Amino acid sequence: MMAPPWLEVLDDTVRACAAHRRPDLVERLSARRSRLLDPKLRMVVIGESGQGKSQLINALLNAPVCAVGDDRTTVVPAVIEHAETPTATVVTGGRLAIEGAARTPIAVEAVTTEANREARSVTGVPVVRTEIGLPRALLAGGLAIVDTPAVAALETVEEMSADAVLMATDATTDLSASELRLLEQVARLCPTIIVALTKIDLVPGWRGVAERLRARLAEDGLLATVLPVSATLRLAAARTGDKSLNEESGFGELIRFLHKDLLGQADLLARRSVAVLTGLTVESLVGPLQEEFAETQQSENDETVARWHNEGRRLERLQRDAARWQTLLSDEVADLLSDVEFDLRDRTRRILVEVDDYFDAADPARAWPEFEDWLRENLTVVAETNSEWLLDRFEWVARKMGRQVSPHRPDAVPETLPREVPTDAVGELKMPRVEKFGVGQKLFVGMRGSYSGLLMFGLATTIAGLPLINPISLGAGAAFGAKSVFEERGNRLKRRQATAKNAAHRYVDDFFLTYGKHSKDTARQIHRALRDRLTGVADELRGEITESAKTLKRIIDTDAAQRNARAHEIRRAIEELALLQQRAQSVGGVRARPALRGLTA
Repeated sequence: MMAPPWLEVLDDTVRACAAHRRPDLVERLSARRSRLLDPKLRMVVIGESGQGKSQLINALLNAPVCAVGDDRTTVVPAVIEHAETPTATVVTGGRLAIEGAARTPIAVEAVTTEANREARSVTGVPVVRTEIGLPRALLAGGLAIVDTPAVAALETVEEMSADAVLMATDATTDLSASELRLLEQVARLCPTIIVALTKIDLVPGWRGVAERLRARLAEDGLLATVLPVSATLRLAAARTGDKSLNEESGFGELIRFLHKDLLGQADLLARRSVAVLTGLTVESLVGPLQEEFAETQQSENDETVARWHNEGRRLERLQRDAARWQTLLSDEVADLLSDVEFDLRDRTRRILVEVDDYFDAADPARAWPEFEDWLRENLTVVAETNSEWLLDRFEWVARKMGRQVSPHRPDAVPETLPREVPTDAVGELKMPRVEKFGVGQKLFVGMRGSYSGLLMFGLATTIAGLPLINPISLGAGAAFGAKSVFEERGNRLKRRQATAKNAAHRYVDDFFLTYGKHSKDTARQIHRALRDRLTGVADELRGEITESAKTLKRIIDTDAAQRNARAHEIRRAIEELALLQQRAQSVGGVRARPALRGLTA
């Protein structure tokens, strides 16, 4: 018995996936092939929360199989098939799921509620789905209805390999943007779509809503059948046996559509599914091929020749710039040395200003040890800071010159530079010799000053008939002696301060000379090392460029031949996939997606 044409197309699509090394697509198509050979048709029911999806299924089957209510949103899929007697099971998985899922029998009217409860439980076993069997003529014809969670509708459509999709949307509002987006995504997976406009019993002008819905779907290029229904009227008609009310509910037309256009057109649905599935598969295969083909169409010969000419220009530019970057390096180093010397002079000058301010008030005889520690510490900081600044600036110059010589060689300059500070830059600071003002000296100066006061006031008081030595002359002598001691002590302090300042100035000058010599020697040493390193890198680059130009010249013809051969292979593969897509379209009668019409272009 010959296989139907759609099956041959699907088998050829599987072989094409295998030829293009896509085992994931092979596995997916093989599973879909098995589903298509199954005479059972799967209709997946989708819809956002509150659109009457579960109530629609209950009314369609005239059985409370799906939990309804504001707090009973569907959490796990429910698969409803034909059975001689009502049955229901909750299918759960876990660590042993690979050995087979566990099935727990439960009452039909409570199965989805129990499944939702277990699915929301943190400690329970993961719920996979619920399976429900009902003795219904609609299901006996081979139709399986799948209720889906609103948050996983698209995943369920793909996982269940839906033959048809029934979407519920209520008539109280127009189709939302999210619902339209969901329909567009579903249409990529399943071409047979029915839109059930629910709750028409609540909207007197539901016919206008239905017309607007059909116009909106047609405007967006979505081929879907719109059927207005009312689950409330359907269930009321079932309770009372009112046939006219049942017809008014719209479910009569829906059931006739399912019998005639789904169950009666199983081969057409299979052909449509194969057409869409093949189109998606071809799109997945053609995309990478088109990208690769576009790469092969780039004129590689011109690019390689341009690279070869570019290498020649690089060599000329490298030779021309050799003298320029050496001059630039010398200028940078000269500027650096000038800035470093100025920085060192500025820092030492500020220290000397602080020294002068300090000894304007402090006594070197008492404060010298503390001052010595302070001065040596500050000069050490100056040496370290200046040295760090010198080396940081040199590293900046080195990176700048490295970019000049070789922008793509991070090893063009030394990774690290020496950062030692000379230990002899801050030498020992000895306390200068200062004269002391001892007790004997104070006594001598005081006696000398008191003699003048005693004699002066003694002679003045003799006019009044007092002797030369009297209480007034003695008091004046004591006052003059104390004043002489105080003035002498101040003069000696100023001399000590001046001596200390001179000593500190000489010490700082010695530091400036010693460290300045070391700084210049270090700069010259780094300058020579950097110049030699950059010269070596330039020579290496010159050799690399020369060799690269020779290599590019050799591979131009070989590379072009390989690209032309690969372009021919890709073109032939794209043409074969385009032919496969055309066969699928003719079998299924489904229009090509815009992105796939230009496969052979």
